Amino acid sequence: MLTVLLLLWPVAAALLLHFFKGRAARVPALGAALVEFALAAYAALTFNANNSGQFSFNLNWIPSAGIHFAVGMDGLSLLLVLLTAVLVPVILLSAFRRNFENESVFYALVLFMQTGLVGVFTAQDAFLFYFMWEVALIPIYFLAGVWGGVNRARVTFKFFLYTIIGSLFMLAGFVYLYFQTGPTADGLSAHNSALASFYALNLPADTQMWVFWLIFAAFAVKMPIFPFHTWQPDTYTEAPAPATMLLSGIMLKMGIYGCMRWLLPVVPMGVDYWQNLILILAIIGIIYGAIIAIRQQDVKRLIAYSSLSHVGLMIAGVFSLTQMGLQGASIQMLAHGVNVVGMFFIADAIERRTGTRNIADLGGLTRKAPVLTVCFLVLLLGTVALPLTNGFVGEFLLLGGVYQFNHWMGAVAGVTIILGAVYLLRMFQRVMLGPDSSFTETFTDLTGSELALLVPLIVLVFWIGLFPNTFLHLSEGSVMNILNEVVKR
Repeated sequence: MLTVLLLLWPVAAALLLHFFKGRAARVPALGAALVEFALAAYAALTFNANNSGQFSFNLNWIPSAGIHFAVGMDGLSLLLVLLTAVLVPVILLSAFRRNFENESVFYALVLFMQTGLVGVFTAQDAFLFYFMWEVALIPIYFLAGVWGGVNRARVTFKFFLYTIIGSLFMLAGFVYLYFQTGPTADGLSAHNSALASFYALNLPADTQMWVFWLIFAAFAVKMPIFPFHTWQPDTYTEAPAPATMLLSGIMLKMGIYGCMRWLLPVVPMGVDYWQNLILILAIIGIIYGAIIAIRQQDVKRLIAYSSLSHVGLMIAGVFSLTQMGLQGASIQMLAHGVNVVGMFFIADAIERRTGTRNIADLGGLTRKAPVLTVCFLVLLLGTVALPLTNGFVGEFLLLGGVYQFNHWMGAVAGVTIILGAVYLLRMFQRVMLGPDSSFTETFTDLTGSELALLVPLIVLVFWIGLFPNTFLHLSEGSVMNILNEVVKR
């Protein structure tokens, strides 16, 4: 029942926010997110890493069709539920720095989206997974489309179009797989959509080759992988900062998680056939994202392309089909979520104080904001993958996994560390250490509430970097189960 509570609590809180008007909705929304965090923390503390699935709940949702409201958590699911529960309060706190029209609706949509995200990470039924996948899309569409920048209508429509088309392909793949399954245990339906039943399928290799693309289409758009990425930079730039944090910090992890949970074990021969192509696309994305990031003058857009480059490495790690690669992807999803949310928050803080995100207009912030400088530098070094920070652990394992699969691919993928240092440190030098400008004359340091928001993220930067086994231990069993499902077929 704990998983069900994690699912229902945010949506119940979102509905209750209807009774709060304007700024009065802020505290109840944050309180609801903190309760969700407490529930997720309790799940982590009571989780037994030696058991594959816990906190399960199975309700016969549509008996005649063999569809169940089946949820549960293994170590991989738990990591992403924890990431969601940690970041949503941070994102809500960041939203307090700006005034939004219809704030109760804004915060309700954030909580509603949290339900969709937790649902995706815990679903054990294909059609429930698809349902939650779409539930997570609806709030972010309105968050970006209603409260976004001047080009929000065009940009959000493109994002919605990409996502919905990919989702429909996934639905088609799930429907096909559904009709290949056997009857339910109670005999009420000739087929069922349980995750375990999909794992038990033994489809011919030629069938798996095209089913792979039906399922992968939705994940490719959501991550995104090159060349399905064109919606990402514009959407990240035009969306309000809290929506950008949701997209980059949590939502893109849906695609990586989907590959690990629903793609690799279900169509392993399809994965084997297309493995080299996906790895090449991922590596192209790594290099392309980094090179474009070097050329950016908009801080927010630079971080968006940086995210594209780092996600490419996670995809490459997953498709290396090695334990190192999958473990690296697991912990890097945590690290990337922490770092990118912190980076986007700092970009938003600078924009609120100066009215610009243009790197050329900024400079000399270190002299006026030493606390901001330290926070920015820690998050940036985590993103660059400095040893003892969270980014180092994930990138080391990811590169090791890709290198195990192919030495040359591993070497090329490793360029991401060098290029990442180039564009991020150069941005830091110009924004924080460069000469003063007219935009930064009255710049002020972080407030107490802003520092309170960043401190948990900085703690996680060092916690994951210094004690990675805290998290790797949780995901190890799940990763081995996924690899065993791939190998045995």
